[in-house]
Amino acid sequence: MEALSPALLVLVGLLVISVAAAVFYFLRNRRNAFGTPLEKATFGTLHTVALAAPALREGLSPQSARFALPYLRTLLETCALTMTDSRGATLAWDGDSDQHQPDVRILAEKVVATGRQEVMSHTSISCDHPGCEVRGVVVVPLESDGNIIGTLGALTTSTAGPVLLRATAEVARYVSSQLELAELDESRRRLDRAEVRALRAQIPPHFIYNALTTIASFIRTDPVRARELLLSFADFTRYSFRTAGEYTTLKEELTNIERYIELEKARFSDRLNIKLQIAPEVLGVVLPFLALQPLVENAVRHGLAGKPSGGTITLTAENAGSECVIIVEDNGVGMDPARLTEDLDDAHLSGAHVGLGNVDDRMRSAFGDDFGLVVETNIGEGMKITLRVPKFRANVRV
Repeated sequence: MEALSPALLVLVGLLVISVAAAVFYFLRNRRNAFGTPLEKATFGTLHTVALAAPALREGLSPQSARFALPYLRTLLETCALTMTDSRGATLAWDGDSDQHQPDVRILAEKVVATGRQEVMSHTSISCDHPGCEVRGVVVVPLESDGNIIGTLGALTTSTAGPVLLRATAEVARYVSSQLELAELDESRRRLDRAEVRALRAQIPPHFIYNALTTIASFIRTDPVRARELLLSFADFTRYSFRTAGEYTTLKEELTNIERYIELEKARFSDRLNIKLQIAPEVLGVVLPFLALQPLVENAVRHGLAGKPSGGTITLTAENAGSECVIIVEDNGVGMDPARLTEDLDDAHLSGAHVGLGNVDDRMRSAFGDDFGLVVETNIGEGMKITLRVPKFRANVRV
C-alpha cells in the first residue's frame, strides 16, 4: 500500500475536524432546543426578568428605572413604559409617545393617593402629535413594606383591556418585590455599619490607658522603643476607627492584630506570645471589618491576662478549597461553655464577650448562617474559635 502524501494527510485531517465540529454543533443545538413554544416563552420571560433584577435591587431611582424599563417593556409589549416616584414625577421613560407624560402624571398622582390602579381609555386621550398611536394608558402602584413608593405606567396602541391590566399589575408586583429586597439589603447594610460602629466603641478605655502608660514608661529608658510603640498605637487606632468600607482583607486585619499584640506584649512582656501560621494564598480573602481583632483581644483579656504564667495565642489561616479556615486559639484559663452561651446570647446588651457575638452576627449576615463562629472551651482548657470565610460571595468586596 502506498503511503499518503503530506498534502492528502492534511486534507483528510481537515475533513475529520469539520465533520466532528458539525456533529458537535448539531448535538449541542439539539440538546439546547426548546421542546415547545411554551418552554421557549417561559425561558424568554425568566431571562428578561433576570436582566432587569440587578438594577432594581439597587432601589428605585432614575438610573435603575432607565436600565430596567427596556426589559420590562419587552414583557408587556407596549409602545412605551415609564416609572414615576411617589410624587408622580417621571423617573425614566422607554419607548415613544413621551408627549403623554402629563397624562401619566395625572394618573400617577391618583394612584399614589388611592393605592389603586388607574386607566385612561382612548376616548379620554387627546393628542395633537402627528401619528400618535396611543389608545390606552394604565398606571399601577409600586409598593415596598406596605408603602407606595412610585408607579409603573404602560402606554398601549390598543384599548387597555383586562389582559394588559393584569399583566401590568403582575410586572409591578415583581418590580415591587425587587425594590423590597433592595430596601432589605440597605437595612442590612445599615445594621452592619451600626454594629461596626458599636464594635469600635467597645475598644476598652483601659486598653488605651494601659497602652499610653506603657509608652510613657519607655520614654526615658528607651526613647526609640517608645516612638515605635506610639506609631503602632496611632496606626492601630486609625485602622480601628476608619469609616470606609464594611469589609477588609485578611492581610489588613492581620497587620492590625500585629500592632495590637505589639502594644500588649510591651505591657505583659514574656507572659504573652503569639504564633502566626498563615497560608500566603489566603491573604487576599475578604472578611467583615474587625472580624479577627476582637477574637484576639478576647484571648488576651479573658484567656491569658488572668493566668499568672501567661500563655500563647495561635492564629492559623488555612486554604480549604473554596474557603479560608481561620482559627484563633489560646491556652489560657478557658471558661464554662454554658456561661459563654449566656454571654453570646446577651452580646448586644452588656455581655463580657460582646465582641464575639458581634463578629458572629456579622459573619452570618455577610455569608449565611452556616458561617457563624464555632467556639470550643472549658474551664482550664483555653479557648479555640474557628471561622470559615468563603473566598467569593456576591456583594462582599473591599
